[in-house]
Amino acid sequence: MSLAREVGFPADARVCEAGGVADRFWVVRSGVVSLDVWVPGRGRLVVDSLGPGDLLGWSWLFPPFEWDFGAEAFTQVRAYEFDGASVRQLCDMRPALGVVLLRGVAEVLAERLGTTRAELVEQHRTHSGPLPS
Repeated sequence: MSLAREVGFPADARVCEAGGVADRFWVVRSGVVSLDVWVPGRGRLVVDSLGPGDLLGWSWLFPPFEWDFGAEAFTQVRAYEFDGASVRQLCDMRPALGVVLLRGVAEVLAERLGTTRAELVEQHRTHSGPLPS
């Protein structure tokens, strides 16, 4: 927590854009953040919502350090913000911390992948009819 700083985002503020430089991450303290992907011809598609206690951002951990998803504050949001390079440096100095952090991020990745996959299938079904058997 010594690397964290408190930040806030007003409702409707863009927190990050897919493809942008991923140099930080957040732990949501209050409010709701929507994760989205850009779908050509349809615009932004919300694939998940995050709330208090949730991790926002993992792309700061893996080269090329670019956001995979966009994020927007759905409501007013308060969060702890961490500088990605500082956290990576601390993990290099304390490998046990790095392992614990990587396991935690991997769990979040696995959960979000499942949620995103389900949302994309539902959106496809809703807008394209039933999937072929």
